Amino acid sequence: MLTNIDGEVLLADVERIPDTLYFNAFTEDLFSWDNDLDNDTQRLLKLNQDSMFFDGLRELEMESKIGPLLERYSDFNFFIDYENWTVKFSRQNIVSEVTTTEDYIKISRGEENLFIWCFFMAVAQLAIDKQDAYKWVKYIYIDDPISSLDDNNTIALANDLTQLLKKEGNTVKTIISTHHILFFNILWNDLNRKVKCKQYFLHKKGTTTYTLRETSDTPFFQHVAALSELKHAMDTENIKTFHFNALRSILEKTSSFFGYNDFGKCIHGIEDQLLFERALNLLSHGKYSVYEPVDMVDDTKDLFRRILNSFLEKYEFYLPELLLEETPKTL
Repeated sequence: MLTNIDGEVLLADVERIPDTLYFNAFTEDLFSWDNDLDNDTQRLLKLNQDSMFFDGLRELEMESKIGPLLERYSDFNFFIDYENWTVKFSRQNIVSEVTTTEDYIKISRGEENLFIWCFFMAVAQLAIDKQDAYKWVKYIYIDDPISSLDDNNTIALANDLTQLLKKEGNTVKTIISTHHILFFNILWNDLNRKVKCKQYFLHKKGTTTYTLRETSDTPFFQHVAALSELKHAMDTENIKTFHFNALRSILEKTSSFFGYNDFGKCIHGIEDQLLFERALNLLSHGKYSVYEPVDMVDDTKDLFRRILNSFLEKYEFYLPELLLEETPKTL
């Protein structure tokens, strides 16, 4: 505590009281592997017993809460050792109609992420239900929980999350951030029908500034946002070398959507098709960083304009100006 000569308190130590349940890289770090390198037999996932995340581990019978969630995504089993703060995984194998159990398996990274996510979902459920061990939770923050997951599990995970957040009586405020378009759209479409929520696009402006832009009532697709940025760069004569990489990425996504085997099919039949293909192949292979933007020379700028305009004439994307307005919320 800091006081003046009259004894008046100027600055006091304020105790930090946790109030947020979070899922991010720090959450994943609460779980670590003991791969039993000496014997290579008993591989265990260790839990950090010092974290408040595990406050209700034993008393609230977490296996019974995690299990029904996990079985929706995977086929392995788990056992929590409350004395040693470890988790053992096993899987049943059927060979010639004979079932055997393989213990102490090392699950894949995607399966590990699913297990940790289900653990988090179980804890979040307890927090929403106001269980004593998690009454301290006032907010939930979730940062991209779908790494290493295929689309099927991404859809299932997003749906389970929205069902939890829409639960009657839930008063816990939640923030979710993601770069995964499919995950974002499922969350937005499901949540918007039931609860009040807002959605934003995190936009990088220049090299040091980030802004939050509202995306109105329509989920904002990353490739549409990127196209808006490219057109804006072209219209304002602010074309940089890394914009060729972004243009190539959009053409690749478009070709995949239409089932083409290469991006050149997206500009098939237009004037100078062969020239454009060669230019995109060459100019998108350079080491052009968005963090160190470099101006193009005039001839290359003209080539960029011709390719982008030809692409936009062939595919009539709707390019809203949402990201280009001058009243952002600056972080």
